[in-house]
Amino acid sequence: MIKCWRKAWGKEFPFLFVQLANFMETKPEPVDDAWAELREAQLMTLSLPKTGMAVAIDIGEANDIHPKNKQDVGLRLALAAMKVAYRRNLVHSGPIYRSMKVEGNKIRLWFDSVGSGLVAKGDGVLKGFAIAGEDRKFVWAEARIEGNTVVVWSEKVPKPVAVRYGWSCNPVCNLYNAEGLPASPFRTDDWPGITFGKK
Repeated sequence: MIKCWRKAWGKEFPFLFVQLANFMETKPEPVDDAWAELREAQLMTLSLPKTGMAVAIDIGEANDIHPKNKQDVGLRLALAAMKVAYRRNLVHSGPIYRSMKVEGNKIRLWFDSVGSGLVAKGDGVLKGFAIAGEDRKFVWAEARIEGNTVVVWSEKVPKPVAVRYGWSCNPVCNLYNAEGLPASPFRTDDWPGITFGKK
């Protein structure tokens, strides 16, 4: 759609959008989720030039697909516009997953848009991370911030290969940067899901 509109107007204009907010019931265990996959598709759109995304994973409502909190959505879109359209030098996004490395029985994650540093909002305990081994069965994981990285592990997964964060329609997750912007949900694996087929 973005490519089509830009071609029709003959201009590579900035394009800003809002990632799906949290909605519906919170799942007690890690699961495959169509809403998480759609959020991933939105995240992938940032690979196009002059695009910006406002993450809304923390301001949704379980019983209303249209969150009442429009102010934070607007503020986050405004930050994206300042960066993408007006080229201001500012932190316009929360943490965006970049890469991972297996370190023994743990996985270390690196991020872009860490701003002044990573933080666990609330009680300081990171929530929303799940980890899996080669069997592709995800379990809730422990996680801690180390500098500008996050280390994830679980005693149930001695040989981890993949991590997911906020991978649900209405996840409980709390990774932010110090500027108060939430991390986008993500996964490190490329395993088939609900909307793109199972193997």
